[in-house]
Amino acid sequence: WQPFFEWRVLSHVLMLPAFILLAAGNMPPSHLGATVRNPMVLGVVLWGMAHLWANGDLASVLLFGSFTVWGVVKFTSLARNYELPAKSPRIFWDIIAVVVGLILYGLITIFHGQVFGVGLSLA
Repeated sequence: WQPFFEWRVLSHVLMLPAFILLAAGNMPPSHLGATVRNPMVLGVVLWGMAHLWANGDLASVLLFGSFTVWGVVKFTSLARNYELPAKSPRIFWDIIAVVVGLILYGLITIFHGQVFGVGLSLA
């Protein structure tokens, strides 16, 4: 399919929480991690959906669709077996996750073309 050019901004909107969730998945226990339970997997799902929204060619559908389907299956299967972390969550790690996510989002937005060979259109 050919995505609407005007709607590509939605992929940028999805990528911001995706980066924050990916960062939160690599932090010690936080309130975000306790609420979402598996923030990294949910971040991968949002990442895949954002890229599917912007790219309709077969290669992109296969690549990003696979990550999205894997993430949805993994998120559902992990939700059944989730146990609360032994340590209590701290707001400090939520703040760090948001800051790291924003920095990563900015860096990827700036250097996406140089790193991955596909420039971003911020129309």
